[in-house]
Amino acid sequence: MLLSYEPTKCINCMACTNVCPLVHKTALNGHFMDRRGCSLCMECTKVCVSRALEIIGRDLTVEEILPELLRNKPFYQNSGGGVTLSGGEPAMQGDFVLDLAKELKKNNIHVALETSGFCDFAFFEAVLNYVDLFLYDYKETDPELHKKYTGVSNELILDNLHKLYVLGAKIFLRCPIIPGLNDREDHFQGIAGISLKYPALEGLELLPYHNLGASKAGRMGLENRQVFSKASRETVEEWERKILSLTIKKP
Repeated sequence: MLLSYEPTKCINCMACTNVCPLVHKTALNGHFMDRRGCSLCMECTKVCVSRALEIIGRDLTVEEILPELLRNKPFYQNSGGGVTLSGGEPAMQGDFVLDLAKELKKNNIHVALETSGFCDFAFFEAVLNYVDLFLYDYKETDPELHKKYTGVSNELILDNLHKLYVLGAKIFLRCPIIPGLNDREDHFQGIAGISLKYPALEGLELLPYHNLGASKAGRMGLENRQVFSKASRETVEEWERKILSLTIKKP
């Protein structure tokens, strides 16, 4: 669970300062929040009448969440859809994901799993028979730049991709493109190379950067997150043409 604070909803009633003066303080312009002392007791949310302070997320068991998902089974059947397990990284809650995927398959529901690919391959082996489609990220071709941008090398990610492919998993490759970071010729060549190396991929999609999460980051106390420029439609179409040209095998 996380504590969300939306300043535009705050009416400066200062009720939160009474229950948690260590975190909630009075400043010249009203309420000020110092998250360094927050223990996530969530007592402040109980007295916030304007709902500027809210709990984000819930802890649920498979038994609790399954009825919610099964309620939509007719919709899945009519639309050809199903349930997508996402995150964060689902592998970080591997036991829960495995148990939930098993229950969904018992009920003949299509299961997709979004993943960065950075995890022990034992997780993929465990869920392989219960996941119909892996939505697999490919963020950066250069190993050093991958480590710079994400904190880890892409070696394990590529190794897991190869193992999943060899085992016959259905994989849809998704490639986030951020202007100024990975919109480079060598990365586009890397994406095309993956497509050519694994011709039985279910598909490949470029995901242009958007800043829809910027406001959420602020509510979570992550105001210093870097925001990048969005690419124009014309630029995105040029990226797509580039990838297409690189994936066409020359005679």
